[in-house]
Amino acid sequence: MGISTDRTCRQLRSTMLGLACIAAVGCTPINRFHGFTPSEAELSEVQVGQTTRGAVVEAFGPPTSQGALQNDKFYYVSSQFRYVGAFAPQEVKREVLAISFTPQGVVSNIARYGLEDGNVVTLDRRVTDDGINDVTFIGQLLGSFGRIDAGALLGDEPDS
Repeated sequence: MGISTDRTCRQLRSTMLGLACIAAVGCTPINRFHGFTPSEAELSEVQVGQTTRGAVVEAFGPPTSQGALQNDKFYYVSSQFRYVGAFAPQEVKREVLAISFTPQGVVSNIARYGLEDGNVVTLDRRVTDDGINDVTFIGQLLGSFGRIDAGALLGDEPDS
C-alpha cells in the first residue's frame, strides 16, 4: 500500500506543478500596440512654414483622424494596451501627434501629447440624435397604451 500512496503523491505533485505553470503563463502580461505616430527622426523631415499637407500625407500616410470641425489639423495616434489574464485591458501609453496647417495648407505647428498631458482631443464625433429624450423602451411601450383604438383591435370599421 505504500507504493500506490507514493505514486499518487507524485502524480498530485506533478498535477499541481502543471497547474501552477499554466496559471503563471495565463497571467503573463501581453502588450498590444495600435495606431501609428511618426518618430522624432521621421518628424524632423517636416519643416514648419515650408512643408505642405500633401507632403505630410506622402511621408506618413493618411492621418488617423482630421480636425472635427475644420480640416486644419491632422492627428496621428498610437496606443499601447496591456492585457493580463481575464482582466479588462488597460491603456498604459498613448501618443497623439497633432499637425496644424494654415489655410494655405502649409504646416504651422507640430505638437505631441501623451496620457500624462491630459489633453482631450476629439478624434471622431459620430452622434446621431434619435429624437427621444430620456425615455426608456418600457416608457415608450407604456406611453403608447393611451393611443390604442379599441375598434381597431376588434376589427370594427366605423360606419360612413
